[in-house]
Amino acid sequence: MTHLPPTPSHTVGPFYGYALPFPGGGDIPPRERSDAITLHGYVYDGAGEPVPDAIVEFWQAGPDGSLDGAPGSMRRDPVTGGFLGRDGVRFTGFGRVPTDADGHYTVRTLPPGAPSPVPYISVCVFARGLTHHLFTRAYLAEGPDALLASLSPGRRATLIARPEPHRTHRFDIRLQGEEETVFLDFA
Repeated sequence: MTHLPPTPSHTVGPFYGYALPFPGGGDIPPRERSDAITLHGYVYDGAGEPVPDAIVEFWQAGPDGSLDGAPGSMRRDPVTGGFLGRDGVRFTGFGRVPTDADGHYTVRTLPPGAPSPVPYISVCVFARGLTHHLFTRAYLAEGPDALLASLSPGRRATLIARPEPHRTHRFDIRLQGEEETVFLDFA
């Protein structure tokens, strides 16, 4: 049997705008939830320029700490491209949004509860030039967390979303450079 060497990786994108965004992708909880928060920010490349064609995904625990999400939240509607599980009534725990022409994204969600003592939202970035997507966390506060404790203050700061008025948090993602966001390796 002949063993062939692996083929090289290909970069991810820039073709995300066609099939991956879906209607309402940034609205994780039902619209009428008054306790919803907004997480927004920019995705920047290594030169500090905004990335206008990235896709950013979010996963999180519900306010009660559950990781279940709404049943069917990942099922696609073949006609609209929306997710059949997004009925506007239940919390799914999953969102996906593209960045706009200025590299900005916005997602509306609920504050995550336990299992972590420090609330965070898991984030995955798909962007041009990446051979693999990148995983990180957007912490909504600082506190006793093993990952945060393992980092120097400067690196830790790249994972903390800055609170803003009106239940809003800003979390910028820097793909490279001196202020590069801490990315996680799940290999």
